[in-house]
Amino acid sequence: MPFRQTMVPARISDIVTGKFIRKEGLEPSYVLTSLGQRISRVKLVGTIIDKYMSEDGNYSSLTLDDESDSIRIKAFKEDASILEKFEIGDLVLVIGKVREYADENYIVPEVIKKVMNPDYESLHRLEVLKQLVQQKKAIKIIRREKENFLDLGELRNFIIKKYGINEQTVDGVLEILSAEEETKEKDYKPLLLETIEKLDDGNGVEMKKLLEESKLPEDVFKEVIDELLIEGLCYEPVPGVVKKV
Repeated sequence: MPFRQTMVPARISDIVTGKFIRKEGLEPSYVLTSLGQRISRVKLVGTIIDKYMSEDGNYSSLTLDDESDSIRIKAFKEDASILEKFEIGDLVLVIGKVREYADENYIVPEVIKKVMNPDYESLHRLEVLKQLVQQKKAIKIIRREKENFLDLGELRNFIIKKYGINEQTVDGVLEILSAEEETKEKDYKPLLLETIEKLDDGNGVEMKKLLEESKLPEDVFKEVIDELLIEGLCYEPVPGVVKKV
């Protein structure tokens, strides 16, 4: 069942590290976050840290940062000019659709405007935090009740009826729980070792960057990193940075 493209307030990190799920036909594609949010249309608030306009005027991009991460806002062809009036340093509100190309999640803007009241950024963060708290509660409930059901369809209907959690939330959480079970059956240590070697410029690799590059769920990533450290295949030269032995 396709879900409605509701606009979801989010952190940039949730979009960047989320898994892009490509759908066909009328069903919209979306990013599946580590907390089971399905985000097709997103609201972001952040500061522009980079800007690019092509010479032929058919492509433009802004890089938006909200302290959790950064992401590119891209506009093409006749829409490219809508980004022209914005400058590096501007605080902006962006509402747009999540897209993916060459393993990069980015945003195609529907609405973008300068934020004149700096308090709006704090309000956005509070809105996101409230939503994440509710999402974590839903995960806790569904994970607990899942032990009592063999059929996910029955579990889904039970959760919706008993706890009043909306269908989109339940479906997203069930999707990440199913993905967790699949990933736990795989050995991701070779993948992380190869990725560390690829990204290491001599000073090690930041955990945050490694997580983003690996595309693993955060809990699985932490478990695999812990195994690599315990087995002595990697070490931390400084906290938050990992190097291959």
